[in-house]
Amino acid sequence: MIQHKILFVCIHNSARSQMAEAFLNHYDGDCLIAESAGLEPGKLNPNVVKVMQEVGIDISHKGTQEVFDLFKQGRLFQAVITVCDEASAEGCPIFPGVVRRMGWSFPDPSAFTGTEEEILAQTSVVRDQIKEAVLAFIDEAKHMEYWAKQKINA
Repeated sequence: MIQHKILFVCIHNSARSQMAEAFLNHYDGDCLIAESAGLEPGKLNPNVVKVMQEVGIDISHKGTQEVFDLFKQGRLFQAVITVCDEASAEGCPIFPGVVRRMGWSFPDPSAFTGTEEEILAQTSVVRDQIKEAVLAFIDEAKHMEYWAKQKINA
């Protein structure tokens, strides 16, 4: 069985990339194996931990890591997917190397304001959007033709 390593990247590795990693590993940890990292790792967002627990996925034990540490370690990935919002896209890191690159734009849960209930509701929306994107990616990436394509997506 061929395994493809996927790296999800955002600015702080505290929310969006963590959710994407968790969903991919939850729904397809056999052929696709995910990790996540950030340009400037922060602390795991507690609201993200809560909304992921609502769907039965516990990420409370996860730490954050820096994308450049992975690069310095010589880690190789077949796909790198940035999950920064459009406003932060220019600051979202690009992992170097010969990989399939994609950019998915999601709002940053750390920027949400309001009551705790409102923030959790907004974070749940992003969680569901990320889940939908990950499931679509799994559906497409399970076909060998996907990996054989020479086109690199941006």
